[in-house]
Amino acid sequence: MSEKQAEAEEVLAQIEALDMEVGAAVEEYNGARIQLDAIHERQESNKRQLEIAKKSLGKAQSTLADRIHMLYTSGDSSTLEILLGSTSIDDFLARVDATSRVSEQDARIVTEIRAVRAEVKKREAELEQARADQEAVVADLERRKAEIESRLADRQAMLATIKDEIAAIQAEEQRRQARLQVQAEARLADQQASAPAPVSTGGGNPPPSTHGGVVGVAMQFLGVPYVWGGASPSGFDCSGFVMYSFAQVGVSLPHNAAMQYAYGSPVSRSALAPGDVVFFNGLGHNGIYIGGGQFIHSPHTGDVVKISSLSDSWYASTYVGARRM
Repeated sequence: MSEKQAEAEEVLAQIEALDMEVGAAVEEYNGARIQLDAIHERQESNKRQLEIAKKSLGKAQSTLADRIHMLYTSGDSSTLEILLGSTSIDDFLARVDATSRVSEQDARIVTEIRAVRAEVKKREAELEQARADQEAVVADLERRKAEIESRLADRQAMLATIKDEIAAIQAEEQRRQARLQVQAEARLADQQASAPAPVSTGGGNPPPSTHGGVVGVAMQFLGVPYVWGGASPSGFDCSGFVMYSFAQVGVSLPHNAAMQYAYGSPVSRSALAPGDVVFFNGLGHNGIYIGGGQFIHSPHTGDVVKISSLSDSWYASTYVGARRM
């Protein structure tokens, strides 16, 4: 290996480490987006509840207004005394609440208004808190986005120093991927024809694999570029690739690797079956196991959906576990 080639390999190793950091940051971003969507949903729910509460308050206050008018015109001395001495609606409610010289009907109306007013205030406070939470999440997302863009700029600068060497390395990787694809497709055909359901030897005693067909789906996307936040055949990030592939076989997963780890059943490494989801890097990365010690995934910026081995040094050292969906 030439000195320049060795330098390229070293720089690529640095870039890969940087890419994996960025990938983990992307997964955090995906998780934050899910939380942000939940806040939006809570806001909409709060708005609907607030409208209902306001309508109820309006109705109760209208009933009270009618009652006050009747008291005024009839000259009822008990509640009229309270009415004439009040300076505001709140003062009126407080005065009514403090006296026993009111009719059962008056007491019921006042109780209803007090309850609805409290509900309105509570909903308004919740809505304001939801807005504050949303602003905090948005600010955090913007900060993370800036960090990610800065790291990507560093990556591009590093790549520019070894363009020719990287081209040669990438050409060799493409040839290797072509060989791996042929082997994986042959293995998949054999598995579909005759392989029995695997028997677990540990890892939580998972159920038999029922979604091995996801491997065939995932294989269709070999070569699709990595796209930050992507979850479609035009581009995937790691969890977006897993989410989209499983959606095609009827399994709904969130767009976040750490959240996906909460789904399904745990599987020991010795009991892995095609279709199991494998996780790495503190749940910052994942992919779909395809058999033969290999998995398919969307690795990082600048790469494409590809096949890798669980025994590759980085994946072996950062392996977290697997789930059977």
